[in-house]
Amino acid sequence: MSAPPPSTRTVVVVDDDLSALKIMEKTLQHEGYKVKTASSGEEALKQIHTARPHLVLLDINMPGINGLEILKHLRDQQDYVSTIFISGDSDKEAIVRGLDAGADDYICKPFDPLELLARVRCQLRIKDIRDDLKQANAKLQELVVKDDLTGLYNMRSLYQKLDYEINRAARYNRCVCAIMMDMDNFKTVNDSHDHLFGSFVLKKVGQIIQKNVRKVDFAARYGGDEFLIVLTEIDLDGALKFTERLRQTIENTLFKNDLHEMKLTASIGFALTAPGTEDIDARTLVRYADNMLYKAKESGRNCVKYYVFKKKTDSNPEKRRKNA
Repeated sequence: MSAPPPSTRTVVVVDDDLSALKIMEKTLQHEGYKVKTASSGEEALKQIHTARPHLVLLDINMPGINGLEILKHLRDQQDYVSTIFISGDSDKEAIVRGLDAGADDYICKPFDPLELLARVRCQLRIKDIRDDLKQANAKLQELVVKDDLTGLYNMRSLYQKLDYEINRAARYNRCVCAIMMDMDNFKTVNDSHDHLFGSFVLKKVGQIIQKNVRKVDFAARYGGDEFLIVLTEIDLDGALKFTERLRQTIENTLFKNDLHEMKLTASIGFALTAPGTEDIDARTLVRYADNMLYKAKESGRNCVKYYVFKKKTDSNPEKRRKNA
């Protein structure tokens, strides 16, 4: 794959030597790069923040904020920015110090413009490789935690996320809701049609869930045709409205592809923590939600059942609030 054209690259050049700054600016502009300049460390930080450069050419020795301090700022950022030190100090110790500090390259003044351009191209190629690798790793990580069919989380990572939300809710006196949902009589989908249509239905249900949850919520395919949804910072009324809306949406959806079509329903059970609730963990909360799902199945399917945990002060489990 060919390298992106220079016109798509932004380079910030930082040097308090205005003659050297001008030479670098003209050299890079002649090659086609977008160039932003700064003659001080303070100005450099502003340019880096606004221009979001691919590469920074940076003098080490400047009054005020020096090059090493700017480099530290760059390395603290999430997105990697390639950095080349440009310095009149050609001492070996200075070069080693600059590279060990995290610079990608070190060029001594006076420099040859052609060599400067070659080193710039080299660092941009390395940055492309680094960015591609980061993107590939992100996709790999997504494959690890996401279900291929529905696009929802799988269960590998969900319990850890739910434990975090339970602890956060307890700290700020808020509620967390775990919802278990199961498609009613899903076996008839594969028996009456085919497994491809069954996969189509599950994918469509995943899309319905994603469309209905907020950004602060998350959902997973629990297994087969079961789904787990976690609502954060929500009360009983909000949880009831969400689950009833989800149930009605599925009931009113015609699942249809090129060859098959059918209507389906879902049974839903949820468990809700409350401010000051007794100590529970993710697996306990999901287990209670699963119990409520079974109650919904036993009650004729296509309905919602729930359980609300009581505060620690109520030590008698028989007095916990339960709705069937």
